[in-house]
Amino acid sequence: MPEGLVYVDGEFVKPNEAKISVFDHGLLYGDGVFEGIRFYNGRIFKLGEHVDRLFASAEKIGLPIPMTKEEFATAVLRTTSKSGLKDGYLRPLVTRGAGDLGLDPRKSKRSSVVIICSTINLYGNKHELGLKAIVASVRRTPPSSLNPNIKSLNYLNNILAKSEANLKGADEAIILDIDGYVAEASADNIFAVKGGVVYTPPTTTNLVGITRGTILELAKGHYETRVERFRVDFLLKADEVFITGTGGEVAPVVELDDQKIGTGVPGPITKDLQKRYFELVRSTGVPIPPSGNNGH
Repeated sequence: MPEGLVYVDGEFVKPNEAKISVFDHGLLYGDGVFEGIRFYNGRIFKLGEHVDRLFASAEKIGLPIPMTKEEFATAVLRTTSKSGLKDGYLRPLVTRGAGDLGLDPRKSKRSSVVIICSTINLYGNKHELGLKAIVASVRRTPPSSLNPNIKSLNYLNNILAKSEANLKGADEAIILDIDGYVAEASADNIFAVKGGVVYTPPTTTNLVGITRGTILELAKGHYETRVERFRVDFLLKADEVFITGTGGEVAPVVELDDQKIGTGVPGPITKDLQKRYFELVRSTGVPIPPSGNNGH
């Protein structure tokens, strides 16, 4: 992979030279927000929607971003251009900035913006073969404690679920909400297919996923869709289950808690939506400017 540059507060630096303060409250307390963005064939997919969601997350925690949305999008494009990559993954993040060892956000005088451009491969050939999942014992943080639509730097709840999946030899973890309904996977939204109908939980206990929204759009005119709550037994009786996310894209789940889902192989509706998704992301998006046209 060509070595790109990391954007840090208006400067481009080599990855091994990119630094933030050890007193940054993003590091000390997870006080910050981030996005995951994909680009394909030299185009960034749904850049505007990702920037909008980042700013919305920041607003929910009272975190000022020292740039306009247009300036932020331009910085993302410049960073991508400097990477030399045509396909890859972006991680823009905004931290509270350097403060002191107390958690008072007022001690951080200026937030920091970092944009990393690299690649990511979460599931390898499991996109074709299907994932094995478990139901995590840890529950999703309830909305009354933390709004699930704040995409914050604190992912410990999700990491605990993923760690449990690792210990049990599974690829993914399905997390339930505090009432026992299915919320999401460790870093993805979840869908179930039953009788030709595509179901997904409401986003009251999980992130409003951009890939989730894209799949619902792609399903229109082809499949009936229903946004409603369901429990684990519904997943176990489903014909198909799949998860969606920018990093994980669209991945079938063929086994849950050692029980086969449907026929135990990726189902036809999952494969059709997966195909439609990859056709869309590989043909649309904001063009990345040539590397010579983005300044220093």
